[in-house]
Amino acid sequence: MSEDPSAADVLDRLDELEERLDPEEDLEPMAPDAAREEWLARLEDRSESTIRSYRNRTVHFIRFCDRFDIENLNDLTTRHIKAYESERISDGLDVNTRKNEWGTLQRFLEYCEDLDAVSSDIPDALDVPSPTKEERINTEKLPIERAETILENLNQFRYATREHVTFLLFWRTTMRLGALHSLDVEDVYLEGDDLERLRRRYEQQGYAPSVVEKMLERAETPFVFPQHRPDTGTPLKNGFEGERAINLADEVGEIVSDYLRVNRADVEDEHGREPLFSSQKGGGRLSKSAIRNWMYVLTQPCEFGDECPHDRDPETCTAREHGRGSKCPSSRSPHKIRTGSFTWHRDRGWPRRDLEAKANTTEIDVYDQPEHLTRAAGRRDLLDRLEEDDE
Repeated sequence: MSEDPSAADVLDRLDELEERLDPEEDLEPMAPDAAREEWLARLEDRSESTIRSYRNRTVHFIRFCDRFDIENLNDLTTRHIKAYESERISDGLDVNTRKNEWGTLQRFLEYCEDLDAVSSDIPDALDVPSPTKEERINTEKLPIERAETILENLNQFRYATREHVTFLLFWRTTMRLGALHSLDVEDVYLEGDDLERLRRRYEQQGYAPSVVEKMLERAETPFVFPQHRPDTGTPLKNGFEGERAINLADEVGEIVSDYLRVNRADVEDEHGREPLFSSQKGGGRLSKSAIRNWMYVLTQPCEFGDECPHDRDPETCTAREHGRGSKCPSSRSPHKIRTGSFTWHRDRGWPRRDLEAKANTTEIDVYDQPEHLTRAAGRRDLLDRLEEDDE
């Protein structure tokens, strides 16, 4: 039986292990806020909304450093990271919010590591969660039945108004708020003659006439074509990758045409552009906040005379006050309308790949919440075909 190691043996072993470890990292002093501003400044290829989102997701960490008197990122330890995680969990963040916030913070800290401002173990100390599909799916989509009821009411009582067309395009195109807000009159192609405008655009971009002809020969109106225009205030979330033609059904094109002919305010924005959704107020282009609030109001059940499911009196409900539409538990944001639209498309047989191209996203699974019986009915047609093949 071997003897227990002596204290000297233990110390020798520790010395040996210490020699195998990397020497202490040489860190360069940097303040947390200054590091974040430098990091954000280097993300110039990202849209303004993305930069704003990254800033918001890291603001709690900057405040955490301030409260703990961490004026130099060199002083940040893994214990601080764990304390930050515990604090944010106690704030009630759900798993999806933690994934987004901590994932962004981890990328920021990896940048700080590249600058030798934090030790290499700091970014890895963040335990960024990996939500299950059930946790990732947004369960607050606008239900299909409610969307159809809203469209019926708009078609009957507010035909071809700005409210009608904005809601209709959200539902039928799956566009993001930023893309809808970016649309100009010239981005709307309703008739064959409008394709000459697209021809000029391609030629100005340097395409050869033969190439332009090939691109246009299969183009069918009506459609809308969002453009990435960051220099004049309307960037798309995915930049130039977000530019694509989005087909419209003929009846949708007719409603947009009637809106342009009768109800659109004939004004330009501050950049001399003609916004599709114009406004006599402000800079000439209807603001994102105004569009967002309209969607909150239109998705309130009482907006078209239905009973309030929350036992509120619409006459005194604060959610009916201007700018407070989101206070109604039943109201839905443009993002939730987009979520419901994904399901509506998929339930009507849209292939995933085609819908991802239309919506300019690769995350359909996150948004799509299938109505299982509807999907099963669609698959029965395929089953019948198998029976026919066997005969």
